[in-house]
Amino acid sequence: MISQKIKTNSGFAALMSAIIISAILLLIATNLSFIGFYSRSDILDSELKERSSALAEACVDTALLELANNPNYAGDETIIVFEGDTCIIQAINPDANPIIINTKAIFRQATTNLNVKANKADLFVVSWEEI
Repeated sequence: MISQKIKTNSGFAALMSAIIISAILLLIATNLSFIGFYSRSDILDSELKERSSALAEACVDTALLELANNPNYAGDETIIVFEGDTCIIQAINPDANPIIINTKAIFRQATTNLNVKANKADLFVVSWEEI
């Protein structure tokens, strides 16, 4: 009789082990798929931020060019690049020294705000920071 109980319990133990191992493998596969999904989303956010930053830098360059061509350039303009991707050059005080240029670029969902200070005489950039 003792040998019969051992045989029935060994089948139960094998079944429970198979269920537990299957559950663990299912959890691992689910976690790996979530990691892949979220890393893909992070890479997309990084790419959008990089493009938004490039757009904001282009607006700063545009403002510096306008100041070089016209020392009384006051900014306060919106530049639409492509299908709603915009760059805003905020109001500039051309009489201040250093001249402060604030730009805001929106590329899809990513936004970049830059604050740039340049000397009035030669438009040499003194500071460049993202705010």
